[in-house]
Amino acid sequence: MAEESTYTVTGMTCGHCAQAVRDELEQVDGVTGVSVEVATGTVTVRSDQPVPAERVRAAVEEAGYEVGGQQAAV
Repeated sequence: MAEESTYTVTGMTCGHCAQAVRDELEQVDGVTGVSVEVATGTVTVRSDQPVPAERVRAAVEEAGYEVGGQQAAV
């Protein structure tokens, strides 16, 4: 069953920022897709299994940004 979680990410200001976050998150085991909205500062992670928030946070931090919080889980 597919999972989808949305996070607030601070510090993103452009397409390059979005690509850096997307590239890191796509390397996390289980992640099947990533959508980044720079204007709203949101990142939606799709996966084929639950992905721990700590892994998402670590990937975003590796890209140079911070997770402000998890908005919703579907």
